[in-house]
Amino acid sequence: MIDVMDAVVTFVNGLDPVWQAQYAKTVGGKALAKRFRDWGILKYWMRGVERHMPFIENVFLVVSGPTQVPEWASPKLKIVCHEDIIPKEYLPTFNSGDIELFLHRIPGLSEQFIYFNDDMHPMMDCKVEDFFEGGKVKIKFRRQLFYGSLHKVRSRNGDLYARKALGMKPGLFYVRPQHSCSPMLKSENEKIFEASWPELKKHLAPVRTPEGVNQYIYHDYLYYKGLTTPVGRNYKHISLAVWSGKRVADYIAAPSLPFACINDVDMTEERFQEDRALIIEAFEKRYPDKSRFEK
Repeated sequence: MIDVMDAVVTFVNGLDPVWQAQYAKTVGGKALAKRFRDWGILKYWMRGVERHMPFIENVFLVVSGPTQVPEWASPKLKIVCHEDIIPKEYLPTFNSGDIELFLHRIPGLSEQFIYFNDDMHPMMDCKVEDFFEGGKVKIKFRRQLFYGSLHKVRSRNGDLYARKALGMKPGLFYVRPQHSCSPMLKSENEKIFEASWPELKKHLAPVRTPEGVNQYIYHDYLYYKGLTTPVGRNYKHISLAVWSGKRVADYIAAPSLPFACINDVDMTEERFQEDRALIIEAFEKRYPDKSRFEK
């Protein structure tokens, strides 16, 4: 059994003027705050990993460039810029699905690793067997028929690529993994990436399009290869559309599930600052000690 593994987390600080200038030049206009806003809580994600996931050896922080690296980052935090893993002809990109396609190319990444979005926070103790066992990935799937939203269309695309890579015919239904932190197998990601690259590269774009895919392509491939075990991870979905900052802070102080996904929404700047202060205060009380990833 593997005793240690790596974690990968993607991060964007939408307040970075260098990043803003790249976005305006490439995409035009101003980026959506709710998708790229920095709440200032990434270091508490690091502290949560250190406390609750002691089997994590390295944390790789994937960012667009040097100006995105948090000022508190220590040398123990391994920084990966997009140019380190994505061919330069596809940069800059602001498309999280495209970025996820290249994570397996991170130099030195362990065979078994866990991928996180930066809004999925470890809140309670975990063990290796919660993610991997017997060479298989533990993750739940559900079968879907309809795919009207952009996210579901891209999920359906990933299912089609996975089937094709394994010589399977398209199906009426497609599978979609549970939205949570994502255990992955580097060597299997490499296999479907190489098999699908001639088609995938045609649809890489700076922002999400209906022709693209997301990280689910890798889980679908594992599913159809029989390399998954249908065990999900319990997490609390926290949408700031319905949760107040005070309610989020109260949950951070006394969580009931191993992970918490804190989703940003459109809100006034005044409310953002108020909620941000409450959430940071709650995280600071729960995780007051610096992790090895901080100076």
